[in-house]
Amino acid sequence: MSDLRTKQRIRRLQIMGGIAAALTLLSLAAYSFDGPSMRASERDGQKVIPDFAAIRAEASAIRVSLSDEAYTLVNTQEGWKMGDEDGYPVRPDRLAELATGLEALSWGEGRTRDPDKLNRIGLGDPRDGGTGALIEIIDDNGQVAASLITGRKDSQLYGRLPDQEQAFQVVGDLPPFYNHDAWLDFDIFEINSDAISAVRIFDSVGESLYLQRSVGSSDRSFIPGPPFQNFRLVSRMAASTPALALTRFDPIGVKPASELQTRFVGRHITETHDGLEVDVHAFREPDGYFVTIRAIEAGEGAHRGSTINDKAEGWAFQLAEYDWNEYTPRVSSIVRPPALALEADQPN
Repeated sequence: MSDLRTKQRIRRLQIMGGIAAALTLLSLAAYSFDGPSMRASERDGQKVIPDFAAIRAEASAIRVSLSDEAYTLVNTQEGWKMGDEDGYPVRPDRLAELATGLEALSWGEGRTRDPDKLNRIGLGDPRDGGTGALIEIIDDNGQVAASLITGRKDSQLYGRLPDQEQAFQVVGDLPPFYNHDAWLDFDIFEINSDAISAVRIFDSVGESLYLQRSVGSSDRSFIPGPPFQNFRLVSRMAASTPALALTRFDPIGVKPASELQTRFVGRHITETHDGLEVDVHAFREPDGYFVTIRAIEAGEGAHRGSTINDKAEGWAFQLAEYDWNEYTPRVSSIVRPPALALEADQPN
């Protein structure tokens, strides 16, 4: 019996040892396949872009190249813009985040030198269809003053110089580069729902409607105002949704208003309690759903109106279809005329 137990114990230990060895081999294989090898480097702790402050001061543009697109942030006398001097303004906070990130970025541990593994950590050259983002800072002479290919895997940031295959972890952070619209300054206005007093709607079939509410009333207190005071609401939600559309203004793109190809199919005018009016024209374009914006200066709203026009004039803003529909409702979906309302109240 004792010999049997001893043999069983030895057998269990052999099995456990085999499992442990197999797991070790699997871990090593997985790491060599998915994770580039770490190497100490003489670059550890050094700045990725030395003398960045001087380079930044002379920068005329920042070019971002991806595998499927490229865009350029241009330094103009009116601030940074997308594409060229006539482009749409770039978000100053996003630009500051980029500048701060590049200045603080430092090299970490060395990673792979294998070109086939660079795409796994987001460092494949985008000019060859790779997964990385190539950042180039252009000086006043049109020359590349500094450049870097950067990418992410999970939460880790990686980087390498474009003419070198050695990859590194980098210490610091950078904003995402994979959506150029995220760089656009769509902070045109901020209007709280309680500031809106009324809205005028002109729909695509020529019908119009005026909705209003009193100061301090709830978001669902909009009712038809003169000369529509005898109209009956389909529902309070049907009125409040378009009435408060401007509070949810969230563009997903922009193009020059001069490039609009169609006539507007709806008009939506928001009025605030302190006299500001924002006039929105809606367009159903071949390439999406767009609106133009014009603020009408009145009373205490004059300063804000001018600020809005400075940012919005000459541009058409692309909206998601769902958001665009809030500016273009059919009047018949909000109210019933008096005659139809009476008919609807009659018993069958």
